Amino acid sequence: MDKINFFTDNLDVQNKKIILRLDLNVPLKDKVIKDYTRIDLCLPFIKRLIEKKAKIIIISHLGRPMENKDPALSLMPIYKYLKKKLQTNIYFFMGKFDDEVKSKFSHLKEGEVILIENIRYFKEETEDDDNFSKKLGSLGDIYINDAFSCSHRKQASVHKITKYINISVAGPLFKKEIDAMNLIIKNKKEPVTCIIGGSKISTKIKIILSLLEKIDNLIIVGAMANNFLVYKNFKVGKSLVENNTKEIIEKIYSKAIENNCEILIPEDCMVGTSFEGEGKNKDLDKIQENDIILDIGSNTINSIKKKIEQSNTVLWNGPAGYFENENFANGTRSIAKTISKNTLERSLISVLGGGDTLAAIDKSKNELSFSHLSTAGGAFLEYLEGKDLPGLSVLK
Repeated sequence: MDKINFFTDNLDVQNKKIILRLDLNVPLKDKVIKDYTRIDLCLPFIKRLIEKKAKIIIISHLGRPMENKDPALSLMPIYKYLKKKLQTNIYFFMGKFDDEVKSKFSHLKEGEVILIENIRYFKEETEDDDNFSKKLGSLGDIYINDAFSCSHRKQASVHKITKYINISVAGPLFKKEIDAMNLIIKNKKEPVTCIIGGSKISTKIKIILSLLEKIDNLIIVGAMANNFLVYKNFKVGKSLVENNTKEIIEKIYSKAIENNCEILIPEDCMVGTSFEGEGKNKDLDKIQENDIILDIGSNTINSIKKKIEQSNTVLWNGPAGYFENENFANGTRSIAKTISKNTLERSLISVLGGGDTLAAIDKSKNELSFSHLSTAGGAFLEYLEGKDLPGLSVLK
C-alpha cells in the first residue's frame, strides 16, 4: 500500500490558507450540543495551527440535510462553542460558493479561523461535483483531512478537492485512527481476539470474513448471535433473528476452520418477555417461546473474560445486549471492564469502534482505559475490511 502523506511540524503553514476538513458531527437537541467529544478532540490541532500563524478555513458536515437547508442542522452552535474555546478571531461563513467565493475569504489574517456552514447544505458536496470541488480548493494553499470518519465517502470536501490544491495531507486524528487499526491488521500482537456484536449479521458479513484471515478468536454477541444459535438448532423464542443467514454462517464457520480461528457464541443468555422488563439468566436449552434474548449470560461473560485475558490484542465492535435497559447492560459492561483492566495491567492493545459500543460504555468511560476509541463508524469497518477508502487514496 502506498504511503499516506501525513501532516508534520516541518510543513510551513505560516501565512498559508489551510483548508481543514474536520468531523464536527455532534449530537444536537434543540440547537444545543449534547456531546462535545468530537469538537474537543479537534481543538489541540486547531490551536497548534493558530500558534503557527496559519489562516484556517474549517469545513465540516452535520447530519444529512439533503435538499433543504434544515436549520436544525446548522453549525451555528458549533461556531459559538469554538468562539469560546479559541483565543482568536473566528468567523462564520454562510454565503454561496459562486465565482466570487475566493474574494470572500481574502480578509483572513494569520492565526484567524473561518468556519463554513454545514457543507452538506450544498448538494454538490455529496455529488462529489467537480466544479464545486474546484471552488473549495481555490480557497486554500494546503488541504488537511482530519476527518477519517468521512473518508469512506466520495464527497467533494474529502475527495475531489485534492485535485485542485497543491498539498494534501492527513491530520493527527486521521493518523491516530490508521495507526490504531493497523495494530489489528498489520503490526499486530498475537493472539488477536475480535468481539463483534450489534443486531445484523448481514451488515457485518464482509468485515467478519475479512477479519477471519487476521485474527485468532472471533466472539459473536448481541442479537447477531441469535442467528448462530438458530443455526445450531437452539430455540430463541421471540428474539430478533434475520432471515436466510444459514449460508452466511456456513461460510463464516468454513473460513474460520481454514484460518484456524476459534469462534465463540453465547452458552447462556439473559432473557426477558419485553425490552423494558426484568431479566433472567437461562441456559440455551431452557429458552421458552415468549422469551427474548437481550444479553449474554454469566457463563458466557466468564468465557469471554478468559479469552480476553489470553489475548494481546482485542478489537470490539457492537454491544453484547440491549444495554439501554440496565437489566441487560451487564454483558457489555463486563466486557468493557475486562478489556480496560487488561489494557491497564498488562498493556493489552484494545481498539473499540462503533457508535453503539461507545454509547454503551459512555456512562462509565471516565473510569475505563482503552488503547483507542474510534468514532469513525463506517470508515472504521471498511478500512478493517481492507477497502481503499476514497478520501484516503487521494492522500497517498
